[in-house]
Amino acid sequence: MISRLNHVAIVVPDLAAAAARYRDALDVQVSTPLALPEHGVTVVFVELPNSKIELLEPLGADSPVRGFLDKNPSGGMHHLCYEVDDIIAARDRLRCSSTPRISAAPSLSWNRRKAHSHATFRRLAPAAPSRRSNSTLVTP
Repeated sequence: MISRLNHVAIVVPDLAAAAARYRDALDVQVSTPLALPEHGVTVVFVELPNSKIELLEPLGADSPVRGFLDKNPSGGMHHLCYEVDDIIAARDRLRCSSTPRISAAPSLSWNRRKAHSHATFRRLAPAAPSRRSNSTLVTP
């Protein structure tokens, strides 16, 4: 069902400072910040050899991650994103396994390559297309 971890998302109070910390202390490639008003976040990707870290900063007072940051002022892990071969099949399997809050249909995210179907054990877990197919899934 899961082929690999696509990214770990971390909400941060100061995106520029967090991006600099990863770039300078760990000597990794960090993307340019990208404001996504339709999602209420500004995002930076930290590129790793086998995955990515997605740094998220709230964009605006109504940001969906604002409440998370209010509860965790220093920031913290927000979600994991797994790649799957078939997002619909994976969603259906999770629905049958008593996983709460699986949405009816995945919705495309900012890059049009990642689908979010909200599965929650304790955290939101979106899914991304598998490198082996064009399908996507969400997992806990």
